[in-house]
Amino acid sequence: MPKGNRSIISLECTVCKERNYYTTKNKRKSQDKLELSKYCPRDRKHTVHKEGKV
Repeated sequence: MPKGNRSIISLECTVCKERNYYTTKNKRKSQDKLELSKYCPRDRKHTVHKEGKV
């Protein structure tokens, strides 16, 4: 059975370096690092979260 194109990644806060979110990403379509603005409960505000290793 073939595996899917999606891999599990973690989103790491750029301010406090805490991994707050886990999501999946298509390996073939988006080869660059993912950056999203998400809520960080430790900082209590929206910050930029970058893709990190699981």
